[in-house]
Amino acid sequence: MALLAPYLLADGRLPVGAHTYSAGLEPAVAAGLTRAQIPALLRARLHTTVVTEAAATALALRAALRAPVDFAPVQEALAARTPTAPLREASAALGRGVHRLARRLDPDHPAVTALARIRPRPLRPVTLGALGAVLGVGEEELVHGVVYDELQTIASAALKLLPGDPLDSVAWIVAAEADAARTVTEALAVRTPAELPARTPPLTEQWALEHDRRERRLFLA
Repeated sequence: MALLAPYLLADGRLPVGAHTYSAGLEPAVAAGLTRAQIPALLRARLHTTVVTEAAATALALRAALRAPVDFAPVQEALAARTPTAPLREASAALGRGVHRLARRLDPDHPAVTALARIRPRPLRPVTLGALGAVLGVGEEELVHGVVYDELQTIASAALKLLPGDPLDSVAWIVAAEADAARTVTEALAVRTPAELPARTPPLTEQWALEHDRRERRLFLA
């Protein structure tokens, strides 16, 4: 399973609700972002939101492999670095799907039972760390998966929000490789919740608040 697990986690068809999320693209498009600006959005998110979430996922995986399992420090640090309520709610909603999968695969795993003790609901990076422990995924593979998922989420959402040549999305991801590699390296270097990067892009926060008030939307965030 450890050989297949990284591919499973990086597969957009994994039924954990990720199809409801645009990684901030829909709010950005509503605010005027153009198709030509998507590569810049990818780079910006890699150096802000994504490095924080990837590092939190690695910390959660490490916590899941210790006894007793205690996700509270990571959950609290991540929540403090996600100041906008709609983004915390979106992360918790996505986390619910990941938690459900982990519970289905190994309900008695210490990391899975520890998730059930988190109040409020665990955020997505925390549940991904637990799922990584269940599947036996190494932290580098897991962090690579988190980073790739962000890129692919935006690229896939663009096909619905800003239609164009589908091959552009592949080119965007390939072009972002160097930035993605730096994000992975930086995320893996974080050793404690106190070191978790606090890089919240202000426009993303503003757009998320505006998006939350919209009655017509395709994605939850």
